[in-house]
Amino acid sequence: MAENERTSGDMPSGDGASGDAASGDEATVAAHARSNGDGAAHRAAVVGSPVAHSKSPDLHRAGYRELGMTDWSYDRIDCAEDGFAEMVDRLPADVVGLSVTMPNKKAALAYATEVTDRARAVGAANTLVRTDTGWRADCTDVDGVTGSLRELGYDSDLRELTGSTAVLVGAGGTALAVVQALAEAGVASIAVVARDADRAAGVLELARAHDIDTLLVEFAPSTQLRALCGRAAVTVNTVPVAGVAPLVDDLAVSGRVLDVIYDPWPTPLAEAVEAQGGLVVGGLVMLLNQAFGQFEQFTGRAAPREAMADAIGL
Repeated sequence: MAENERTSGDMPSGDGASGDAASGDEATVAAHARSNGDGAAHRAAVVGSPVAHSKSPDLHRAGYRELGMTDWSYDRIDCAEDGFAEMVDRLPADVVGLSVTMPNKKAALAYATEVTDRARAVGAANTLVRTDTGWRADCTDVDGVTGSLRELGYDSDLRELTGSTAVLVGAGGTALAVVQALAEAGVASIAVVARDADRAAGVLELARAHDIDTLLVEFAPSTQLRALCGRAAVTVNTVPVAGVAPLVDDLAVSGRVLDVIYDPWPTPLAEAVEAQGGLVVGGLVMLLNQAFGQFEQFTGRAAPREAMADAIGL
């Protein structure tokens, strides 16, 4: 990913770069966990590397303010994957929830003492919630996708997608969450556009585990790709701006598109879709919708959605 380019996965997926919390220094870890210094009784944090650009603190803190939760705080912890388990081991008991960003999502899944079905299916966790017996792992990135589909005009229970087809561009970690969400929505077939057939294997395997028909499509402009996009109920792009550039003209014929990039925005793909009269939502919408579930799991309270959306300009 380009340095100045962000996807929705960055935040529960990545931000800043010192790696201090991964150093194994107990005082440093405690300082990260308590850095707000406000006497909060409950703490949460986004954990990744880099993590400085994360919008997760804006989202969660806005929720706390809206609900008058003055005893809650939310911080950033920069932590590399090889130090993740040690860092979590050393967190004070008042840290009750972690928004997990890259490169730590697989490490979070492995660390957890409980795992939700969807996190297990995706093979990664963007959410850790402290329990009486350890930590529960979940993947609210799936909620991020389903919420984005609703923003594209589908009904609240996504019934209109039952039996439909979709096009998915890319085969990385975000693509797995997309497949899980499309499966839960009842999508019947997915065309996966990927450069590397080996890398796409995990995405195809997950789709087939949900009895979804799959088609692997060459990552190149083609009449086949254009036709698939023209018929698809939704097209989802998980590839950065420069990478997807050769496909923009073909993808733009899709009537409804989720482009998980949020910086820069609008992307050339988003502009091309809108120019042809299609609907498009970006990665900020996905980021917002995954944060709702995290907020509710951390706090036990309904997320104040409007206030959280306002915090990131949506």
